Amino acid sequence: MQFTIRKMVHEDINQVQNVAKITWNATYEGIIPLEVQENFLNAAYNEATMQQRLERSTLYVAEIEGRVVGFANFSPVREGGKVELGAIYLYPEHQGKGIGSALLQKGIQDLEGVTEIYINVEKENEIGKTFYEAKGFEVVSEFDDDFDGHLLKTIRMVLKI
Repeated sequence: MQFTIRKMVHEDINQVQNVAKITWNATYEGIIPLEVQENFLNAAYNEATMQQRLERSTLYVAEIEGRVVGFANFSPVREGGKVELGAIYLYPEHQGKGIGSALLQKGIQDLEGVTEIYINVEKENEIGKTFYEAKGFEVVSEFDDDFDGHLLKTIRMVLKI
């Protein structure tokens, strides 16, 4: 299967919003109540927020035959070369095919001065944890996160470049 990784553009917003929704609902079913998921998605992936992300962070999309099937969101590089990876989301049917790895690698290659990449992962998100561990991320802390009134156990992982 051929896929392309490229920088996200404004015209990708609707497709990225759909990837986020489908992926979140599939990943967090039974972990986060649907109403809490929807509140988060409406706040974090509305048009205005997506435009701000495009302006203030680095986003890449993965495309197959002109259709966005996944994306990655990196914060700007901070002092000391630290970058927050806000998300790597892929439609469930495209997971495990190297696309997530390619999105991560694109960020590592393109973002100048990166020495560490951080990600927060919900502790029960086995797919996410397994992916990041396989890429060399290590758990550095664990904390409780009040997520719209729903308590999440979150782990912070880091990849040293």
